[in-house]
Amino acid sequence: MVDLGLPWAEAPEQLGFSAARLERAAAVIRRDVDRGVIPGAVLVIARAGRIAYAQAFGFRDREEKAPMTTDAIFRIASMTKPLTSVAAMMLAEEGRLEIAAPVAEYLPEMADRTVGPERKKAARTMTVQDLLRHTSGLTYAAFGDSPVQMIWRDANLMDENETIAATVAKLGRLPLMFEPGTTWEYSMSTDVLGRVVEVVTEKSLADVFAEHIAGPLGMVDTGFAATGARAARVAEPQIDAKTGQRPAMRNVREPGLRHSGGGGAVATAADYLRFCQMLLNGGELDGVRLLSPKTIAHMTADHLPPGCGYGETARPRFGALAPVPEMGHGFGLGFAVRTHQGRSPVPGSVGDYFWGGVHGTYFWIDPQEQMIVVLMAAAPDQRLRYRYLTRQLVYAALSRSRGRRGI
Repeated sequence: MVDLGLPWAEAPEQLGFSAARLERAAAVIRRDVDRGVIPGAVLVIARAGRIAYAQAFGFRDREEKAPMTTDAIFRIASMTKPLTSVAAMMLAEEGRLEIAAPVAEYLPEMADRTVGPERKKAARTMTVQDLLRHTSGLTYAAFGDSPVQMIWRDANLMDENETIAATVAKLGRLPLMFEPGTTWEYSMSTDVLGRVVEVVTEKSLADVFAEHIAGPLGMVDTGFAATGARAARVAEPQIDAKTGQRPAMRNVREPGLRHSGGGGAVATAADYLRFCQMLLNGGELDGVRLLSPKTIAHMTADHLPPGCGYGETARPRFGALAPVPEMGHGFGLGFAVRTHQGRSPVPGSVGDYFWGGVHGTYFWIDPQEQMIVVLMAAAPDQRLRYRYLTRQLVYAALSRSRGRRGI
């Protein structure tokens, strides 16, 4: 059995899974590979600290006929956000970063914010908590055509040839989409949070990740690029049948200037599994403690205030996993959290927390079941379908439930 960062169970049944039903799940993914729906994927399932199932499917690069391997390196996009959030909470535990503080205490360029195209003075300041839970008033320019987003688009905020420090300096001159604290809007909040981490530590976010998260946890392939020999393991999307081209993705084979805390990291399934196991363990893995159990509990609670509004793209963009009350979800400090059973059409447990990346990656952690699932794929057009599908297939393969009592 290949090394995937955690010990293997002797058989899935030891951990309360049906091997036959796991194979049924595998057959669904293989069928999609054969039909050209996705190029390939890596799926890893762990329970109670051991691996129940891990499989590579299809191609790492279909056009090059390169088979997928479990050590393939993926652009994890917004699955970078939990890494950045953990880095911020580590600084909070050290007393170096105050979560309730105005962002402007760390980034003076973010003071004196205005709201809307009319640039009305903001009613209250943006806090670090707002950055962590996406209630900062910031947005993503590409996710709509509102007047504010059009202003943002003209500022070219996603320029890969500039640093995040330069981007934040631009942001300081632009109007917010919403009043801080009033509205959940998926946004560049975590990019700004990454810049806060850089200012507090006086280090690049790449160095913070390497020295304080990836290094201590043994996440050997996690960073902001996959250079040298690692470049040969990067998973690529397949050619789109409609356009005749691959979907545009950042070149991660060369080091870049931009360390995006909101979406710039790469990782393997094994690396991200170790990160998730640290979270599930209450902040510790293999004798290395990054956070306290109470901090993890705080991060995985719903932080959205009563009466919180939602941007226009929240529901259509995230569908059944949107952090909205009618789906039984909220948002904590770095990821969405399930607050109610039965509202979302996809299965899960109250208290599970999760997020995904725009290129096709996804993870969730279910503390009730002591379970972690990591899906890695380079299939942006199938990201929502696979988030739903993976949950349905994995929970259908559980034969014994209720966490440790059922294992």
